Amino acid sequence: MKFGLVVPTYRSILDAGRTAPEMVAVAVEAERLGLDSVWVGDTLAKAPIDPLTLLGAFAARTERVTLGTAALLPALRDPLLSANAILSLDLLSQGRITLGVGAGFAGRSEPEFAFTRVPWERRRARLDDIVALWRHVWSGKSGPFHGEVLHYDTLPEYPEPHRPGGPPVWLAAFTPGALKRVGRSYDGWLPYPPDVADYADGLAKIREAAVRPVTPALFATVLIEDDPIRARERLEDYAQRNYGVPLDFVEKIQVQIAGSRDEVAERLREYGEAGAEHVLIRIATQEPAGFDEQLPKVVEALPR
Repeated sequence: MKFGLVVPTYRSILDAGRTAPEMVAVAVEAERLGLDSVWVGDTLAKAPIDPLTLLGAFAARTERVTLGTAALLPALRDPLLSANAILSLDLLSQGRITLGVGAGFAGRSEPEFAFTRVPWERRRARLDDIVALWRHVWSGKSGPFHGEVLHYDTLPEYPEPHRPGGPPVWLAAFTPGALKRVGRSYDGWLPYPPDVADYADGLAKIREAAVRPVTPALFATVLIEDDPIRARERLEDYAQRNYGVPLDFVEKIQVQIAGSRDEVAERLREYGEAGAEHVLIRIATQEPAGFDEQLPKVVEALPR
């Protein structure tokens, strides 16, 4: 299994005192600690540091780790300009970019689409079209592109990417339709189901329908805390501050792992046995000091 760190970039951690240069330092530390990748999120709802800009800074300060988005919302950006920005990152990082992408979460993402004047309707078809368009231009094609939503009669010419065909693109989704689309149109799968059996079942469905290799990944929220009562309280605080909803609601949707080092390791190992090959770790705290204190503990707990 490979393990990556999700670097918090949202407004809440900035308000708590984390600076943008310190975010870059976190990525450098993650590489020093032996992690395989570092990732950043994307949203307009909480005004984060721009993920593509931040990955450029990560690329300049790291040498080995994969640099990724977990997850980018491509619909919020012009498709051709984002294709160029991502290609630039690919060249600057010498092929270390991996893109987790999503179509938005119903009940939360609609305002972001409204901010950028992008229709919420047909958002999944729009996402698939954007990814197909990226691959089209990254492959050196400048001829017409006509998808279900996007249509271009002519396209600009792009330089050749570092990696043939450009960066791999993983779909962050878990709906039945998404499981079919992953194996047809994407290079990886990035869900966060709280039930290991659901993860295994979803991966089996993807492999049944796949026409291309797919990297099975996992987005997991983790906290090292020996006291089970305190662990629950800290997860509750994180859910309220991050989403504004109770933990009981969040943990029905996302995998939340809190406990001792051994308990966290065992839970992650279960997902590995279910097929997860690359696990993205989000540390459940909004406080910079708490994050920095948790990071080495989490790394020590990772099953290898």
